Amino acid sequence: MQKMDFYYVPASPPCRAVLLAAKALGVNLNKKLLNLFAGEHLKPEFLKLNPQHTVPTLVDNGFSIWESRVITVYLAEKYGRNDSLYPKNPKKRAVINQRLFFDLSTIYQAFIDTYVKQYLFKQPVDAEKYKAIDTAFELLDTFLEGQNYAAGDSYTLADISLLATVSSYEAVNYDFSKYINVARWYENLKKSAPGWEENWAGCLEYKNLLGL
Repeated sequence: MQKMDFYYVPASPPCRAVLLAAKALGVNLNKKLLNLFAGEHLKPEFLKLNPQHTVPTLVDNGFSIWESRVITVYLAEKYGRNDSLYPKNPKKRAVINQRLFFDLSTIYQAFIDTYVKQYLFKQPVDAEKYKAIDTAFELLDTFLEGQNYAAGDSYTLADISLLATVSSYEAVNYDFSKYINVARWYENLKKSAPGWEENWAGCLEYKNLLGL
């Protein structure tokens, strides 16, 4: 299978989501580490690939795409041996999409608004922002009621994106054990998700980056 250039930072949860998806799909990525602190993402050659200068960015035979959830969908649709990670059934796909957007707008955003803002950017964080984390986990716990996976009865892109986010919360010592369904889901995926070890190594790097 053709190698694709993948511009990333190992600590980044969205980057790790793509790595998890690639592992599950059996896709070989040509990993290109970007040093954001050195401004490598602002160099003209990278801006040509991604004017928003964000990671992760995927370049597949000259086609450049960014935003992790979009990348995972692209990989699943183009390279999936079957549609298990992203079913063609419109209702199943709609649930997966909802969970992906929930990850982007709610539970991952809460992480950015609190831990990243406070520990990486050294900015004050309102206590209400931390309450938003609890609300997000309450919702995820509800989504997982009576099922082993985030969007149905099998492992999908929804689990992959959420796993990259939730593992980041574990890395910064947020205790979500009281959310029984989340804790059960998480422990199961730690044992079964392809690429878990690389994901966790990135989590620990993220923890160090945040100074925790």
